[in-house]
Amino acid sequence: MQARTSTMTNVVRYTVVIALLILFLFPIYWMIATSFKDPADILTRPPKWVFRPTLENYRYAFEERNFGLYIKNTLIVSLTSTALVIVLGSLASYSFARYNPGAGHLMFFILTTRMMPAIAVILPYFLIFRDIGKTAIGQALWLGLDKPGALVVSYTMFNLPFAIWLMHSFFQDIPRELEDSARLDGYSRLQVLWRVVLPLAAPGIAVTAIFCLLFSWNEFLFAFLLTRNTAATITVGVNTFWTLRGILWGPLSAAAVVCVLPMMIFALLLQRYIVRGLTFGAVRG
Repeated sequence: MQARTSTMTNVVRYTVVIALLILFLFPIYWMIATSFKDPADILTRPPKWVFRPTLENYRYAFEERNFGLYIKNTLIVSLTSTALVIVLGSLASYSFARYNPGAGHLMFFILTTRMMPAIAVILPYFLIFRDIGKTAIGQALWLGLDKPGALVVSYTMFNLPFAIWLMHSFFQDIPRELEDSARLDGYSRLQVLWRVVLPLAAPGIAVTAIFCLLFSWNEFLFAFLLTRNTAATITVGVNTFWTLRGILWGPLSAAAVVCVLPMMIFALLLQRYIVRGLTFGAVRG
């Protein structure tokens, strides 16, 4: 009787898991399948499950709409802003973890800046970058409108409070005794940070980098309002398939696959770092 109950429990459990997998994976399957369909097959009712695949939608997206430019801009903006956030956030969060100025009040203030909705500051950002872009320094640093520098600065400022708050807990979990031992061996404070602390906090830093990269890759509001054509990112590029003659479902699905697939692969490759980072410090000796 007990074995039968256990079997029924397993059946119910696997049924629920399979149902949830279908629920979450079916939209992704439908997006990928639509990207390989002809327009006639896309608009067929009822839906056509068996069809002859074509690469015409991808050809249209890259050749007619120059989607490769959007990918290049997104890579430049995302990787640059994430690198800046990690460098600045590591130094700031390590300082907070070791010196804790203001008894934690300053940390809370930094976190509150991340609670501010982006729509509330987009107009000041637009005016600031419009004026900076007219100066020689702004042009040299690509900080004007429709320049990658404007998005890099915007994403860095919005991701930095979250990165400081997240990495702060990881640095707190590293025992001070390890740093004291390194200082006795003659290491400076920066050498201790570089050779001892950062390697130990690598899982947490990796998790922070993943979240910042995902935000920069998927962000739409700033990219839509601060760029036009030259520095437009991949999310803005996907938006261009809404035309006056209707939605181009095939090219739109192809662009969406190109937009989603790199981050899915990136998350799968770094899955072990995500698990290690989220459980970092959970068990302490």
